[in-house]
Amino acid sequence: MNPVRRCSRTACGRPAVATLTYVYADSTAVLGPLATYAEPHCYDLCAEHSERLTAPRGWEVVRLAVDTDHPPARSSDDLEALANAVREAARPPHRADTPAPRSGEGAVDPMEVARRGHLRILRSPES
Repeated sequence: MNPVRRCSRTACGRPAVATLTYVYADSTAVLGPLATYAEPHCYDLCAEHSERLTAPRGWEVVRLAVDTDHPPARSSDDLEALANAVREAARPPHRADTPAPRSGEGAVDPMEVARRGHLRILRSPES
C-alpha cells in the first residue's frame, strides 16, 4: 500500500498537496491543505491542479493557505482530541444532584454508566 495520496484528476499521478471540497448550499468551492484522511466527497489535488482550479460560473472559490513546497506532516492532534474527549466524558458529573441514571431508573441502556454530549461511558460486561 502506498501511503502517499495522489491527485484525483484523471491521468495525474503527482502527489496531492491540497483538498477540494464543494459546499453546494453556498455555491462555494473550498481549496485548503491536504485533509488528514481521504474522504469520498472531497478531491485531493496536486500543486499544479490546485493552482489552476476554477469554479463553475456563479460559484466562489475560497483558497486557504496551502504550502505546496512541503507536504503536511502527520499529526496526532485528532487522536489527542479523541483521548481528551473520552477523559472528559469519564469525569463524574459536575453537579452532585444529577447522577447518571441507573438500571430501572429510566436509563436507556443498562450498560450505560454516564453520558456527555454524544459520548457514552459503558460498563464492562461481566464474565
